[in-house]
Amino acid sequence: MRRGVALTVHGRVQGVGFRWMTKMVADQLQIVGEVANNDDGSVYIEASGEEANLTEFIAAVKASPTPSGRVDQLDEKTIPAAPALGKFRVTG
Repeated sequence: MRRGVALTVHGRVQGVGFRWMTKMVADQLQIVGEVANNDDGSVYIEASGEEANLTEFIAAVKASPTPSGRVDQLDEKTIPAAPALGKFRVTG
């Protein structure tokens, strides 16, 4: 079963390759969606995928996909799942 989440990630997540490493993890786990920097220094992610893959993706984001990043807080809310045919994009 597919599900979707919107994540807002706070911590040392800008200027450390966080968005690009998040895309690499998403591509490996067949997650679709997008990641973007917010003006307040946080990162916003919309992600959809199969339940097990999405759970693994969220765990990787919480642990920071980049060694020079640090996640202090992760806010999660459920959103409608995107179609499986999409890709994961880095924006903003």
